[in-house]
Amino acid sequence: MKNKIIILLCLLFCTSYVSAENVALWFDSPANQWMQSLPVGNGRLGAMIFGGVDTEKLALNESSMWAGQYAPEQEKSFGKAKLQELRELFFQGKLVEGNQMCHEYLTSDNHSFGTHLPVGDLNIQFLYPVEGSYTNYKRVLDLDKGLHTVSYTLGNVTYTRECFASNPDDVLVMHVTANKKSSVSVEISLNLLRQPSKVRTLDNQLIFNGQALSKNSKGGVWFEGRVTVSAIGGNVQTKENKIAVSNADELILRIDIRTDYKNPGYKGLCKKTVKAAEKKSYEKIKKQHIADFSALFNRVSLSLGDKRDAYQLPTSVRLKQYRENPAEDPAFVALFFQYARYLLISSSRENSPLPIALQGFFNDNLACNMAWTNDYHLDINTQQNYWLSNVGNLSECNAPLFKYIQELSVYGQRTAQNVYGCKGWTAHTVANIWGYTSPSNGIGYGLFPTASSWLASHLWTEYEYTQDRKFLKDTAYPLLKGNAEFLLDYMVEDPSGKYLLTGPSISPENSFVYNNTALSASMMPTCDRVLAYEILNSTLQSARILNVDIDFQNDIENALQKLPPIRLMANGGIREWLEDYQEAIPNHRHTTHLLSLYPFNQISLDYTPELAKGALTTIENRLSAPDWEDVEWSRANMICYYARLHKNQEAYNSINILLEKLIRDNLFSVSPVGIAGAATDIFAIDGNQAAAAGIAEMLIQSQNGYIELLPCLPEQWNKGACAGLCIRGGGQVDFSWDRQGVKAATIHAKNDYPYRIKLPKENRYEILLNQKRINMVPDKHGLISISMNQGDTLNLIRL
Repeated sequence: MKNKIIILLCLLFCTSYVSAENVALWFDSPANQWMQSLPVGNGRLGAMIFGGVDTEKLALNESSMWAGQYAPEQEKSFGKAKLQELRELFFQGKLVEGNQMCHEYLTSDNHSFGTHLPVGDLNIQFLYPVEGSYTNYKRVLDLDKGLHTVSYTLGNVTYTRECFASNPDDVLVMHVTANKKSSVSVEISLNLLRQPSKVRTLDNQLIFNGQALSKNSKGGVWFEGRVTVSAIGGNVQTKENKIAVSNADELILRIDIRTDYKNPGYKGLCKKTVKAAEKKSYEKIKKQHIADFSALFNRVSLSLGDKRDAYQLPTSVRLKQYRENPAEDPAFVALFFQYARYLLISSSRENSPLPIALQGFFNDNLACNMAWTNDYHLDINTQQNYWLSNVGNLSECNAPLFKYIQELSVYGQRTAQNVYGCKGWTAHTVANIWGYTSPSNGIGYGLFPTASSWLASHLWTEYEYTQDRKFLKDTAYPLLKGNAEFLLDYMVEDPSGKYLLTGPSISPENSFVYNNTALSASMMPTCDRVLAYEILNSTLQSARILNVDIDFQNDIENALQKLPPIRLMANGGIREWLEDYQEAIPNHRHTTHLLSLYPFNQISLDYTPELAKGALTTIENRLSAPDWEDVEWSRANMICYYARLHKNQEAYNSINILLEKLIRDNLFSVSPVGIAGAATDIFAIDGNQAAAAGIAEMLIQSQNGYIELLPCLPEQWNKGACAGLCIRGGGQVDFSWDRQGVKAATIHAKNDYPYRIKLPKENRYEILLNQKRINMVPDKHGLISISMNQGDTLNLIRL
């Protein structure tokens, strides 16, 4: 018996392992444009690498490179008395007049709002001893190592360059070698996008500084960057604003960029960082970087079935072939999933100064020139950027988000008081690094005070997955409580006294028809109801766990009982507003009322089947509407929605649509031409992150109080294995499957927790706790219950 267990467990772990070859992007030619280049990042500092032969380009990025400045008078004072006057218009059915009053009094100035900006390009021009064409070209991004490599042969010399962004040493590093001595000759220069800026040389360094300014905003951070050039063999010379290296055996660049955002000593820190990195050998920096990056990335492996020769194809070719026949290469979806985890690690680390912005950590210089800027959009995009973190075993990557929520809560207290005359804190749809929490200059997208509640909900999700009581006490509960205080003070009884309502507020960025007029603002749109419930309920649960604030708990319990229910429209779909209004834009990309389905669980197949049916109707109506606004994040939403509804083929088809229409050669998701005025495709990382979260949701779910494996498995993924995905309760799960379902599964308890597991009814399983067989009979729902202690292991083995 013991040998049988060992064999089966070995089978599980062997089949769940994914080799490094499977988690790499590679191309057989250099990038000709930004959307073909490949990213490296350490959570603060990053680059898009083009891999050119004649000229290598690194498009540089630093997360705090922001235009704009703090605006102390960011909102108009309104107050509770005026708010009550406004609400009376809505209660009297004067919605047109109410919307006009919202436009007049609840919009605000954002002249110094700002945007995230790219730094510019570091150019490395190569000078070769012979002329001719290159051969054997390959550029590779090893996801498990966070390492970018370019290699090619020119003449009889093979050149190799490696590049990575080290978190331990906090620098970008490039290493250039050749298999023949004295073959590396380059000229290094900068093409900065930020003006005014200055470039100078000092010894072996390029030093540049200036201010991050944008044409639409006042102010901006000051910055300094340094590029150190070290050569083994050969000569290093300065040429005005360039550095030339001739006839070297090896070349090493170490790069840092700092801004004065919360960092008055930024210049000295930049100098100190590159100096410290210069004292360490390239191999030591690389070794420490790989150890650091791999420790995070290798927590999760995923196999959805292999087509072995697929890995021999360049990623661009493989993507093209996948689009033609997805079923032939299911492993491509696994690669796409792991790429999202790679991007999250590269963009958001525990020591990052800021979380991932709207467009993403990497900046193509397009979104920041749009009217909507590369800011923090809190009406879905910022949240989507972190949907993968917990289930994807990267909870540490949430740290910058939580730090940012803490900052918003400070500024948001002023907004809550000035705009609404309320206690607590709030923030609206658009936010920046300068404490902007106001409704913005347009109510159709900006008048969304529960945006703060949506963002704060991530705090409770973190606790659900980690069971970190210290985090709950010190970080999550104070912020949740502050937002709950705002909601309790902000909500008002409707004229009947039956319900507590928010408002006037919006369902972002949608509108409804009332008396033949398209309007945005109303009392308690459905998304507000959903978000108010989430914050109040999670605050209540937190207070109970911590055994604090008994009177406040009672206030919350009373408020929860007076929230209106989620309702159906006459057409069977979920109401987007409190009343059954006609949608002004039936093809709109936003479906904020379906937050109730995902990421939350107020609509579920188990507990609210009629509402689940209504959610499906809503989805089908949106997708079938003429000119449905299919963008990267809304299509990723569909994967998540369908996964929760256990619609396996529909979820799978949405993955394929995303990969066919909304992903570019470097596997970046894009907001396509025409959406919100975009003249070209614009990179937005939310599609990568939310789609990967949806893929995880297809494989494992835990929101209903039990663990369910393969709840939404498409027939095309009929064989596979996964290891390392996380579940609510603080556990981690490894499992494998075939056409008959789950073959074996292992649950690792990271905390003491009473788990429930749903066993497939069509199979029988041997159950072992810490390798000892236990007899358990599933209940009528197929559930087994077992209390596990920290460090326990539960194995399920199909008989």
